[in-house]
Amino acid sequence: MIERYSRPKMKKIWSDKNKFDKWLQVEIAVCEAWADAGRIPKSALQNIRKASFDFDRMAEILKVTHHDVTAFLNAVGETVGEDARYIHLGLTSSDIMDTAQALQIREAVDLLLEDMAALITVLEDRAVSNKDTLMIGRTHGVHAEPITFGLKMALWAQEMKRNYARLEEAKSSISVGKISGAVGTYATVSPDIEAKACSALGLVCAPISNQVIQRDRHAQLITTLAIAASSLERFATEIRSLQRTEILEAEEPFAKGQTGSSAMPHKRNPELCERVCGLSRLIRGYSVTALENMALWHERDISHSSNERVILPDACLALDYILSLFTGVMKGLQVYPDNMKRNLEITQGLVFSQNVMLALVSKGLSRQDAYELTQRNAMQAWRTRTPFLKLLKADPDVSSRLNAKELGDLFDYRRFLKHIDTVFERLGLLKKTRKSQTKR
Repeated sequence: MIERYSRPKMKKIWSDKNKFDKWLQVEIAVCEAWADAGRIPKSALQNIRKASFDFDRMAEILKVTHHDVTAFLNAVGETVGEDARYIHLGLTSSDIMDTAQALQIREAVDLLLEDMAALITVLEDRAVSNKDTLMIGRTHGVHAEPITFGLKMALWAQEMKRNYARLEEAKSSISVGKISGAVGTYATVSPDIEAKACSALGLVCAPISNQVIQRDRHAQLITTLAIAASSLERFATEIRSLQRTEILEAEEPFAKGQTGSSAMPHKRNPELCERVCGLSRLIRGYSVTALENMALWHERDISHSSNERVILPDACLALDYILSLFTGVMKGLQVYPDNMKRNLEITQGLVFSQNVMLALVSKGLSRQDAYELTQRNAMQAWRTRTPFLKLLKADPDVSSRLNAKELGDLFDYRRFLKHIDTVFERLGLLKKTRKSQTKR
């Protein structure tokens, strides 16, 4: 378990106390349904509603039974007395464990959705405030053409919105209960009891089950968490790259008194983002285990049970932690527009090469000829560190087609910004941008 990274709310959800509280909640819901059906006396139900359990007593019983559900039932039964015979009536262990686990997962997912919503808000705020902040766009790690930092942030926000939607879908898929007895035939408990109990718990009945709720649902959940974690790693990796000394366009927050190295006092390392990356990889590993859990023998085995006690809480705990951690990084992120401008210009204007090529095409050259002519000057600018525009003006093959003013107009960063507002409007962020500008 990753106790070191646990946040209190998520830790409470996956605590043993909450798990056994959920078990008892399911048992009582089933008893309520049996009482409505006349199978359990109302007087017994009143007593059962007061049931509780003692951890130490459960541990003592478990040493004998080697079965956690029977230990739980015996410990609960001792607090109820004679009426305990009505508890777990017609049920099998998985009726309780899987249904209660769905309640735990739903609580955990609700908290993760809150985390994602908070990050989306921060990313959108960053997008709005940096809508026109020019920086170089990179492909293959190499300078391509200018973009804005706001576009990058808006892209991340949209990706997190897709993660949010996927998690909502996974929540719906996992929010099912199963009270169908051994191997799922309802031989000892009726579908009506299942329907009433699940309704009381706020769950949908699994339309069909065997002895367990099918593990494709759990695999969907964990793979969804893994995709979200992978998004966070992608974002964190970008921040790490932008924080490199020779780039330094953005930097994660660094507190007063913080140290980056025990040996080198000057170090300001992106350790928060590196932590996000490391735990994202852990979560992705759990997705493999969740997929393996789908292949159970016949109507069930318990090969899934032991590892789910690790992968379900750990994946939720880890994602909750890194969502919170990365949200903090983005809130305190230092953005350096001057460095972005400096880096934008280190290629001596080569970022305008496509503008030049397209202008030559508009003057009648074939695309291939225009490409070769532009590339010839671009490569010379690269080798000699000579301004690209200066070489183009001195090249008669270019200047005979594009005069100095036409060439100069091509070297205008505003050309790369002309559709930014359209993109932000499409994303519903343009109104936020205008509101932000009004406040300023």
